[in-house]
Amino acid sequence: MTAATHDAEPDLLALDQQVCFALAVAARSVIALYRPVLEPLGLTHPQYLVMLALWQHRRLSVKEIGGLLQLDSGTLSPLLKRLVSTGLVTKARDDRDERVVVVELTERGAALREQALAVPRAVMARLGMDVGDLVALRDSLTSVIAAATVAVPPPGEPRQT
Repeated sequence: MTAATHDAEPDLLALDQQVCFALAVAARSVIALYRPVLEPLGLTHPQYLVMLALWQHRRLSVKEIGGLLQLDSGTLSPLLKRLVSTGLVTKARDDRDERVVVVELTERGAALREQALAVPRAVMARLGMDVGDLVALRDSLTSVIAAATVAVPPPGEPRQT
């Protein structure tokens, strides 16, 4: 290998070449954009995600919310506790199966959806990106998530090819 060929190759360990770094910075930056937009609603970004799931489904078990948001119960429990304390949701045991805890929107939580309709447009404006750009980005990220989920084998198992 010549020096010229070596110089043309990217440094695979350079920080700016790392997908993980770009994703981490992008995630922090985008979530930070949501903060001032969500503040008037009295929601943090993780609480907003819970509310999005409930606005879509109205009533979900804690396990279903965890699955939709890919959050464990240790992370989800304090979020739900705060949403209950602010009167946006209720939590109760399911009448049909007492092992299941169900989360449901209150009238106040359902009404908050109207204010939340402004959030996506405000975030798009802050990002300076149109719907098409964001849909393409979301689709690419969804593909990355799917690939990463399949690519990571349990300890001791070979990687699928």
